[in-house]
Amino acid sequence: MTEAFLTYPQIDPVLIHLGPIAIRWYALSYISGLLLGWWLILRMLHQASLWKNAPFDGKPPATADDIGDLFVWITLGVIVGGRLGYDLFYGTFFCGIWTGRDCGDLPMGYLHNPLRLIAEWQGWVPRLYGMSFHGGLIGVAVAIVLFCRSRRLEVLRVGDLIAAATPIGLFFGRIANFINGELWGKVTDSPLGMVFCNRTIMETYGRCPAGPQPRYPSQLFEAALEGLLLFAVLQFCIRHFRLHERPGLVTAIFFLGYGAARFFVEFFRDSESMIAGSSWFSMGMLLSLPMWAAAAFFFWLALKKPSPA
Repeated sequence: MTEAFLTYPQIDPVLIHLGPIAIRWYALSYISGLLLGWWLILRMLHQASLWKNAPFDGKPPATADDIGDLFVWITLGVIVGGRLGYDLFYGTFFCGIWTGRDCGDLPMGYLHNPLRLIAEWQGWVPRLYGMSFHGGLIGVAVAIVLFCRSRRLEVLRVGDLIAAATPIGLFFGRIANFINGELWGKVTDSPLGMVFCNRTIMETYGRCPAGPQPRYPSQLFEAALEGLLLFAVLQFCIRHFRLHERPGLVTAIFFLGYGAARFFVEFFRDSESMIAGSSWFSMGMLLSLPMWAAAAFFFWLALKKPSPA
């Protein structure tokens, strides 16, 4: 076994048991991301300097009540879209075409037992149960469009607000992946290697699914790039360059930045969803391509009109 330079911490994925109910760090990461994102957007709405110029002319793109109601819709979009996106992208599309090493009987298993579409509680089986960011993103996009239409709000302006806050949720989600000991990186002999095994993992699964060799902590790479760095870039673009004054531009930068960060980290992540037997091109990389296409579309929307006076 290769020597590990970093030690994987002893953290129980369950924060506390309340009788039969287990409060998990993973669930808390979703709650924290949503609440902090909501808080950030409310702070931005109350900063009059952000909205003094055209096209806002002193009027923020939404009210605090609008954002509170919207986050109810977004929560549903994240949960429903994230789960069904996992079923579609990995359980059906990937497993139906390329058959990954952990596909089991999918996608036909969904027909035999439709409850597996939402059976997140059935335990640790890579890629059979989980959440997809890209599916959650689609769910959130649908929620934003439907909500804005119902309130007669500008979709691009509200979308930019949500895009600016989304890296917060990405950061907490990847930290939760690290605590769960899932989505680990490739085997490495670099100083960044760690063995994804501790007492809790052994007691839960009877083994260490990641094996005994040191691996990259790719979850932390994603937390740093998709979370901290992307958040800083978007805030800088808004507060220094005032790019939100071209509605859609902040959303475009988010898509571009997330796609680039995810594509890069996939080189370090031990993906079990390699495309067509490739040794390097994964499903995560493939799903970055429509992210870049979406970025190009929003850049076009934002820049096709003359600059506001």
